[in-house]
Amino acid sequence: MESLIPRERAEIAPGAVHIPDWLGLDRQRALVTACREWARSPAGMRSARLPSGGVMSVRTVCLGWHWYPYRYSRTVDDGDGSPVTPFPDWLGDLGRQAVADAYGRRAGDYRPDVALVNFYDATARMGMHQDRDEQSREPVVSLSLGDTCVFRFGNIENRNRPWTDVELCSGDLFVFGGPSRLAYHGVPKTLPGTGPDIGMTTGRLNITLRVSGMD
Repeated sequence: MESLIPRERAEIAPGAVHIPDWLGLDRQRALVTACREWARSPAGMRSARLPSGGVMSVRTVCLGWHWYPYRYSRTVDDGDGSPVTPFPDWLGDLGRQAVADAYGRRAGDYRPDVALVNFYDATARMGMHQDRDEQSREPVVSLSLGDTCVFRFGNIENRNRPWTDVELCSGDLFVFGGPSRLAYHGVPKTLPGTGPDIGMTTGRLNITLRVSGMD
């Protein structure tokens, strides 16, 4: 459903760019189909266990490198030990286009080699955190599918204010790099029933692309 008031591209913080409706419906449907395949066992979707013993409410599957708190591996070390699902070349192409569109420059040197695919049901949340387990500080590319969420983008010092809340809808692109690469961010809530007809009955999928710097 199109918004009555067009949503405009915005720079939320230096190096943090939100582009609404970046993905068309056909591309969104293709990504949902791909996510469904990636979520299957082995090396499928799971809820990561934190060192504190808590279990994340978000369910995750990884491509290229397997992430678990707070490290990367080539195998599902916190699961069945299966090799991680390979990172597809076409997803890297999509990431390069995203960086180029966000920053208005060619991005041929942007080579993501890891993707985290997170699934949020109606009750799932993501606490404020930094994406700092990568050795590279190249930008993070975030793609949203399904239900709208409130995305909280904070500062680089701590989890407290100041922060900016942004509604990320299905098809939206959010890229953060440069001075905002280590900004704290999270998802305090999703808005059930707000997603378009892209092959998901409920929930939100978020695909984040990163450069590990580990090869």
